Amino acid sequence: MRGFIFACLTFVPGAALALDTDIGPVNVQAVATGLDQPWGVAQMPNGDLLVTERDGALKRIAGGQVRDVAGVPPVAAEGQGGLLDITLAHDFATTRSLFLTYAKEQGRGSGTALAAAELSADGSRLENLRDLFESAPGGRTGRHFGSRVVEAADGTLLVTIGDRGDRPSAQDRSLHNGSIVRVNRDGTVPGDNPFVGQAGVLPEIWSYGHRNPQGAGLDARGVMWTAEHGARGGDEVNRVQKGANYGWPVISYGVHYSGGKIGEGTAKPGMEQPAHYWDPSIAPSGLMVYQGDMFPEWRGDMFVGSLKFSYISRLDVSGETAREVEQIESDETLRVRDIVEAPDGSILFISVGNGAVYRISR
Repeated sequence: MRGFIFACLTFVPGAALALDTDIGPVNVQAVATGLDQPWGVAQMPNGDLLVTERDGALKRIAGGQVRDVAGVPPVAAEGQGGLLDITLAHDFATTRSLFLTYAKEQGRGSGTALAAAELSADGSRLENLRDLFESAPGGRTGRHFGSRVVEAADGTLLVTIGDRGDRPSAQDRSLHNGSIVRVNRDGTVPGDNPFVGQAGVLPEIWSYGHRNPQGAGLDARGVMWTAEHGARGGDEVNRVQKGANYGWPVISYGVHYSGGKIGEGTAKPGMEQPAHYWDPSIAPSGLMVYQGDMFPEWRGDMFVGSLKFSYISRLDVSGETAREVEQIESDETLRVRDIVEAPDGSILFISVGNGAVYRISR
C-alpha cells in the first residue's frame, strides 16, 4: 500500500537493561532502532510512536515494524535544517491532529515553519497538511533553526526559533530570529501576545534574545522552559516569560569560539538571567519536566539531553532557578536529541548517535 513502505523491515525490541540512577537501577530498553538522524518523538494513545528524521521522513513504529508516513512537507535538509519536532495535539485521541516544525525553503535561504495535519485512521499518511506559521525570511545559513513546538494549556502553540547564525538579529524584533513565537491553532496571532500593535515588531513574538533553543517543555503550572545552545560555554536553561528579553548576544556566560568576549558581559538591566547555565557547553537538546507517576521521586525535575557529552542531565527546579543534580549516562545515551514523558509515566528519549529510541521504565 502506498505510504506503508517498510523502512527497516521488522525489529525485535531489545532486552531491558539496568540503568544506574540516583534513585537506584531503572530499566532502559530500545523500542526502535535503525533510524536515520532521528529528531523528535511522540507516543500515540495506542502506544505507537511517531519519529521525525531530519532528512524529511516521518516514521511510525508499531507492532515491531517501522513504516513511513506519507504526506510530510518538503523540507530544506541542509546543515541543521530539515524535518524537526513533532507534537501531538492535546485532543489527538479525537481529532488525530499533530504539529510539525521544519526548515522551509525561502528563496535563497530557509526558515523555521510550523505545520499542522491530521494522521489518517490507519496511520499511513498525513492529511490536510497546512502551514500555520513561517518565520520572516532572515537566514541563508543552515544553522540555528531551533526548533520545538509546545501546546500550552490554552491551546496556543509556542515555537522556538534560533538566531540563524546571525547574532544581532536575536535583538531585532522585525525578524523572528532568536525568538519564541506564539500562535493559535489556526495560525492567527493571539490578541494578548506582548507586542501586538507595536510598530516594527512582529506580533507573533512572545519572547526574544534567544540563541538556539533546541529543547522546550511545560512544567505542572504551565510555565515554559527552554534549553538553549550557547557559544563556547554558556548553554542555558531559561524560564520563558511573556515579552522578556533573554539577552543574546548582548549578555552571555559563554565566549566566542575564538575565545573572545561576547557582548557586554553576563548581566544587563532589562535582560533576563538564565535559570541555569553549563560551562563547558553540553550542547543541550530535548527538555522535559517530569510530571508522571512511574517515578514519583523525579516529579517536578527537569531532564535535558546532551548531544556533546552524551548523557541526560537531571535538574532540580526550585522557583525560577534550576541546578543540575545528576548525569544519567550509559551506552544508550549517545547524543541525546529529544526526551519526552510517555502517557504511562515512562520516559522516551532519542539517541541520534545510536539511531534509536529508548524507553526508561520500572
